[in-house]
Amino acid sequence: MFDTLSDRLEAVFKKLKGRGALNEKNIQDSLREVRLALLEADVHLEVVRAFLERVQEKAIGREVLDSLTPGQQVIQVVYEELVHLMGEENERLDLSVQPPAVVMMVGLQGSGKTTTTAKLAKRLLERENRRSLLVSLDVYRPAAMEQLATVGAQAGVTVQPARPTGKPVEIVREALDAARNGGYDLLLVDTAGRLHVDETLMAELEAVKSAVRPVEILLVADAMTGQDAVTVARAFNDRLAITGVILTKNDGDARGGAALSIRHVTGKPIKYLGTGETLDRLEPFHPDRLASRILGMGDVLSLVETAMEKVDLKEAARLQQKIEKTAFGLDDFLAQMQQIRKMGSLSELIDMIPGVKQAMKGKPVDVDEKQIKRVEAIILSMTPQERTKHHLLNASRKRRIAAGSGTSVQDVNRLLKQFVMTQKLMKRMGKLGKKGLFRGGFPGLPKMGNPFRAG
Repeated sequence: MFDTLSDRLEAVFKKLKGRGALNEKNIQDSLREVRLALLEADVHLEVVRAFLERVQEKAIGREVLDSLTPGQQVIQVVYEELVHLMGEENERLDLSVQPPAVVMMVGLQGSGKTTTTAKLAKRLLERENRRSLLVSLDVYRPAAMEQLATVGAQAGVTVQPARPTGKPVEIVREALDAARNGGYDLLLVDTAGRLHVDETLMAELEAVKSAVRPVEILLVADAMTGQDAVTVARAFNDRLAITGVILTKNDGDARGGAALSIRHVTGKPIKYLGTGETLDRLEPFHPDRLASRILGMGDVLSLVETAMEKVDLKEAARLQQKIEKTAFGLDDFLAQMQQIRKMGSLSELIDMIPGVKQAMKGKPVDVDEKQIKRVEAIILSMTPQERTKHHLLNASRKRRIAAGSGTSVQDVNRLLKQFVMTQKLMKRMGKLGKKGLFRGGFPGLPKMGNPFRAG
């Protein structure tokens, strides 16, 4: 997400930082390039104008022009205005009502509404211990009701039995009664969608809203549709007064125009981002963290949160002990790769680490499932002794391992070279002892408010 915009802005700011002093013309020339970058990212024209007016007003002020680092000061202004544009901070769901809290999920057909409903229920169950009952009101497409039942079961949440012949208002009232009687914390309502906004759809949604008085009405919008997503958000907000947006398919959107436009155009916050197809790929929308990623400054807080959520802490502690004892073997190498895979794709992780994305530019960074499985097959084809003492692997043993894993001797050699490099790194870390990188968690981690201010 934001790859196109991030690359364009990086080029603009590289020129700015290379100048010893700035004047109004330098800044205006740079902002003209920023304008083109935003338009190419499919940001709404109204949003681009308002954003650049605020940036220009601040950037040509005395504080910037008289600064010792004017280029860096301009970048700081852009960062602050990006955060302001997207809503300052993450806005959580307002569920402070007598249970069950009703949450309506609305949106066009194909936006990922049904899957997102299950993702949200799973997240609320796992992070906040809130039990949800899910119900589908899509009486026009029985397959949609079956889909909700399927993804609900995968998420480990309860789905109200489908009623393809009922009326949406009747179905939702029955579901609300069932949620009350079952002691559920929430009722998540997966409403019907259309290929486009029409009067029949809106009238039905208004009737459902009136029947159950939801505390949250969340628009599920497809990020890949760019400005169309903004237009849809405005239409739904005008009729239903939505309380927030969940932006889906962000992993396939290199531009990010919808994320930068929706808050300004509708006045309503983006509350979550869908970042993949699996049910665990829903994350809170943090404007400050996203602005930091756009400007190539990484997102350490999200990286730490991802690690805390996905990594097996006992396994991590075991690996730490192995590192300290400089006894890091091929079994540990495999375990480490599996731990990293749980955290997501390497390209996503690299986006979160400050400076690494720029350093890796132009180089392939993703390890696909086939590569991981090939590594697993090679290591598992070794004897326990060979995994511990890789120097035993002579030519005949390598041929045996290659045959047993369905790979080539070249693949085995490539893996061993990779392992030796990793082992050397682990030994260096082990020598740090109690000052090791992982000792005591993440010591000295800076607060991630503004990445351009010291401390």
